[in-house]
Amino acid sequence: MSMITTIEDLRVLAQKRVPRMFYDYADSGSWTESTYRANESDFQKIKLRQRVAVNMEGRSTATTMIGQAVAMPVAIAPTGLTGMQHADGEILAARAAKKFGVPFTLSTMSICSIEDVSQATGGHPFWFQLYVMRDRDFIERLIERARAANCSALVITLDLQILGQRHKDLKNGLSAPPKLTLANMLNIATKPRWALGMLGTPRRQFGNIVGHVKGIENMGSLSSWTAQQFDPRLNWGDVEWIKKRWGGKIILKGIQDVEDARLAVASGADALIVSNHGGRQLDGAQSSIEALPAIVDAVGNHIEVHMDGGIRSGQDVLKARALGAQGTYIGRAFLYGLGAMGQPGVEKALQIIHNELDLTMAFCGRTQMDAVDKSILLPGTFPA
Repeated sequence: MSMITTIEDLRVLAQKRVPRMFYDYADSGSWTESTYRANESDFQKIKLRQRVAVNMEGRSTATTMIGQAVAMPVAIAPTGLTGMQHADGEILAARAAKKFGVPFTLSTMSICSIEDVSQATGGHPFWFQLYVMRDRDFIERLIERARAANCSALVITLDLQILGQRHKDLKNGLSAPPKLTLANMLNIATKPRWALGMLGTPRRQFGNIVGHVKGIENMGSLSSWTAQQFDPRLNWGDVEWIKKRWGGKIILKGIQDVEDARLAVASGADALIVSNHGGRQLDGAQSSIEALPAIVDAVGNHIEVHMDGGIRSGQDVLKARALGAQGTYIGRAFLYGLGAMGQPGVEKALQIIHNELDLTMAFCGRTQMDAVDKSILLPGTFPA
């Protein structure tokens, strides 16, 4: 295996090692994938100002996200089916995040349950991402389970009441556990490392749901339940209801519009995430980095602004920070690491991003995260 120095190296390795239906699930967008591509490419247009003869000693990438100390302004994003990229994927990623000193966010649609992750990380606090379902009793129980597991923030996803169409998932017949079509079985047969890992774990279903909802004893009944359960009526009143139930820190994910950002402030949330769901929902929407500055300008004094979408390097993290994001999230970048090498792969992804962030900050003449602002960017190259 050649030396791994970039997130792209991890992606290439993950593509070789993860069955196609799960690799494609992670690495795709909706419809033409134009927003998915723009999330990455819009970062490339932003140019940095190199400074010289500045004392670069004593650098630190440490900062805070929602008042929590973090080793760098990066959290692991909630991603569904993480435990299908690699056996026990959520547990491995949570351990890597704990070791590195960054937040881990567990998805409602995870394979390992809230309890699994809590137990495997010794009760270390993590964040829990909540999808709002029609079954409010189930949501109340999920919130209670997150509280019992010592979760330190609830991330409410607002942009998935309905599902954006992702052509690859339809063509691959995506499911957990995988549908054993001939094409899928032949593909899995070429991924022995993945298959052995899966045979060695009991965790192959949606751990937060199966066994916790009446009538869901196995995956056969799950797909129809999900289609019925994601609540298209989700509105700001529901956010208020969840906030009261939870009583702790709330982060709202999926804000792309200044007006929605103002409503997020009014809801009393602690932070919002500028996000287009990784280009997986509304294709043709603005990239996250393009949408960020206007939202920071409008509400940055009233609420902590985070962003996700397209981050593949420490340079991307620095650019987002320069444009006003207090924190960023990596989804695909850590999934590539996980699919490639399990927990060491997630640690590798975090190290790559941290190293790039640290060196780039130094080249731009800064030694502390709090000193990073728009002045490190070349005028005319970034969205205003």
